[in-house]
Amino acid sequence: MGLNEGMSAHSLAVVVLAAGQGTRMKSTRAKVLHELSGVPLIGHVLATAQALEPDHVAVVVRHQRDDVAAVIAEHAPAAVIIDQDEVPGTGRALEVALAALPASFTGDVVVISGDVPLLDSDTLRAVIAHHREQDAIATVITTVLEDPTGYGRIIRDDAGLVQRVVEQSDAGEEETAITEVNAGAYVFARDAATKALAKVDTHNAQGEKYLTDVIEQLARAGNAVQAVRVEDSWLLKGINDRAQLGDVQARLNRMIVRGWQLAGVTVVDPASCFIDVGVELADDVTILQGVQLHGATSIASGATIGPDTTLRDTVVGPGAQVLRTHAEGAEIKAGATVGPFSFLRPGTSVGQEGKVGAFVEIKNSTLHRGAKVPHLSYIGDAEIGEGTNIGAGAITANYDGRSKHRTTIGAHVKTGSHTVFVAPVEVGDGAYGAAGAVIRRSVPPGALAMSVTTQRNLEGWVEANRQGTPSADAAAAATKGTK
Repeated sequence: MGLNEGMSAHSLAVVVLAAGQGTRMKSTRAKVLHELSGVPLIGHVLATAQALEPDHVAVVVRHQRDDVAAVIAEHAPAAVIIDQDEVPGTGRALEVALAALPASFTGDVVVISGDVPLLDSDTLRAVIAHHREQDAIATVITTVLEDPTGYGRIIRDDAGLVQRVVEQSDAGEEETAITEVNAGAYVFARDAATKALAKVDTHNAQGEKYLTDVIEQLARAGNAVQAVRVEDSWLLKGINDRAQLGDVQARLNRMIVRGWQLAGVTVVDPASCFIDVGVELADDVTILQGVQLHGATSIASGATIGPDTTLRDTVVGPGAQVLRTHAEGAEIKAGATVGPFSFLRPGTSVGQEGKVGAFVEIKNSTLHRGAKVPHLSYIGDAEIGEGTNIGAGAITANYDGRSKHRTTIGAHVKTGSHTVFVAPVEVGDGAYGAAGAVIRRSVPPGALAMSVTTQRNLEGWVEANRQGTPSADAAAAATKGTK
């Protein structure tokens, strides 16, 4: 998609306007970088642009230029990034974008905004088709709103052609009453738009070079400016503040959840579930209440997730069950069970038919097939062999204050409750560990590891040192009959 390629009469370029600051977001982040279902706003728009299979994609940037450019490069590596200069306004943004296209390009230019994430490629294809069927030089996408406050109003002539677009700040009383509004998306013939933009000035309430003034310039010159009205106005919803972001997020999530339901996924309570656009779900997955699935999470057939579970960039195998768990960058293999109240950190792999139980945290560790960590444990930087059972309250002491070290536990090992593994340490296959063991040295296969100390009982200590307490009274009553 180079800028020097020759173009046919029906070639296509897409210009994405993403130079604005978005002050109403009240954020240190550029507006187009705020996320919607796990993807920045600009990422959604670029996906739509690329779905049109255009010859060129150009993105106009300015505010937080480098941060926005980095995201553009991630989502659309072939897109050309164009810097807007000091002249403000969307008209100037398109002007610099058109100037960056090759002189040989004489095709159509689709103009869309980086903060309108739900506008889809099917809608744009229909608009492009209408534009070309009418042999138009300009086509405006419009919609009708019950409350059009803040939007530019569409002014039509008696034949239904667009005469001009009046911005809210410049509209009179009669114009303000119009409910058909400009959606901020257009199709232009490149040459016509370039000539019209050269005549547009900044003499308006905002002191900006309005893109909408191009419409009036073209209409005054006797050109028929077409309009395509989109009935589903939510597709054209722009995001200017966090309330609008929340509204669009809720709608998009409903669409995503419904899409997965129609694809064979059971979602018990759609209102309480959140699924990012990058998530992959197989048929016969069951999603219970209060589940959040983020990033590149993938869940295989027959798995049950939830209730009250958050997974990010986590792979879940067939038939696995994940209950009240938070997992990031983890792998849970077929038939494994995790939870409740488990925390799987990056680098964790739970093997087939493995078990991670209540109040267990695991980090950068591998549990092989059938290995179990059932209760109240921290396992970090460890390798746990097939069929091994780690007793309640186990800790891998993996950090010596300067470096992390690994613990390696063999197959079919049984450890008692409250065991501490002081890494680096190895436990051989088939070994056992006694309750309360502190394992500082390697344990041979089949051995019993113990930390043996002599138990001492100081009789009468409570009565002597805690006089007047309920414990002392209970002890005195218990020992009275033995004296």
